[in-house]
Amino acid sequence: MHDLRQIRAAPDAFDQGLARRGVAAAAQRILDLDRRRRAVQTALQEMLERRNEASRQIGQAKRAGGGAAALVAEVQALKDRIATGESQGKALESELDSILASLPNLPADDVPDGDSEDDNIEIRRHGDQPAFDFAPREHFDIGEALGLMDFEAAASLSGSRFVVLRGALARLERALGNFMLDLHTTEHGFAETAPPVLVRDEALYGTGQLPKFAEDLYRTQEDYWLIPTAEVPLTNLAAGRVHEAAQLPIRMAAWTQCFRSEAGAAGKDTRGMLRQHQFGKVEMVCITHPERSDAELDRMTGCAEAVLQRLGLHYRVVTLCTGDMGFSARKTHDIEVWLPGQGTYREISSCSNCGDFQARRMKARFRVKGQKGTRFVHTLNGSGLATGRTLIAVIENYQNADGSVRVPDVLRPYMGGLDRIALAVA
Repeated sequence: MHDLRQIRAAPDAFDQGLARRGVAAAAQRILDLDRRRRAVQTALQEMLERRNEASRQIGQAKRAGGGAAALVAEVQALKDRIATGESQGKALESELDSILASLPNLPADDVPDGDSEDDNIEIRRHGDQPAFDFAPREHFDIGEALGLMDFEAAASLSGSRFVVLRGALARLERALGNFMLDLHTTEHGFAETAPPVLVRDEALYGTGQLPKFAEDLYRTQEDYWLIPTAEVPLTNLAAGRVHEAAQLPIRMAAWTQCFRSEAGAAGKDTRGMLRQHQFGKVEMVCITHPERSDAELDRMTGCAEAVLQRLGLHYRVVTLCTGDMGFSARKTHDIEVWLPGQGTYREISSCSNCGDFQARRMKARFRVKGQKGTRFVHTLNGSGLATGRTLIAVIENYQNADGSVRVPDVLRPYMGGLDRIALAVA
């Protein structure tokens, strides 16, 4: 949500920020509605004051034994006008809120301009691409050949974009999730949190998925929504609260199942596990002081990178351009892991600073001891990492010519010491 005071103070700058995101100018319409709404509020206040004064005069007239018919008629007329004014005010408020809720966050000044992922800016690379003396295969060919990745069985249960993992591959994904949580909680200072995966409308509104992106979500008949990411429940733990500045930052991490309809992904990544309706993800969320959120974004990105570094995977970090950022973000770093089977980089983490955009929507504030008033916190979120995509990366980067998969050293304690996943011999 945007700050009306800032729009009033600098409407041109607001429209320029929207233009950088490919959104039409909206300041004039917002300010027109705002002026009309405030005019109605002023008129209502005046009518209420006059009604109270007239009511007082009626009482005085009656105590004096005089007539008050004209005053009674005036009060009745004011009552009708007040009802009409309140209705007009609510309608204007609703229209204004609807417009503001539909507009994305404004990009930070240092975010590169651009229309698509082709305009993202690479920041750095880590490690080297693995060299193979054979043609590397994609994860689904390896997993199916091992008999441990079954898309046909999943389709019979649920349709397309689902998978059944078995045996060592199922355990390997579980090992990844446990390893990520252990790393983030023991070394990176995140508090492990186990939130619900069903949430109400308000939670998704607070983080910006509703109302604009309803078609990307799954909804139950009881009006709950399945979360598309643990960002939603974790960030909303700060909703409606006033935090003490000394408590900040608040860092949380959760490993949950996530659910996305992939409404806009028809024909994209239909083979394999890259784009699923249901997937596991370790999510990091930070609630922090506005003056420290930029540094927190860099820190969070580094926490996600540490997972890939411990796994020995080659990756690059890019800053997303204005046309590729998510709705609620003001700046985003994507981490893209190298997949030798595809011969390309694919996103495995997205770390975003949302500024006070989400905090305004969910009314999350903080106060400094000894100072008057409160301020909105800044919220950040990042994948640390998506377990399914990390499983893909491990399978493709650690594949052997015979179709087996080496288990990265850091995961072997989680795999009971297993160092290699191979086709079982009867």
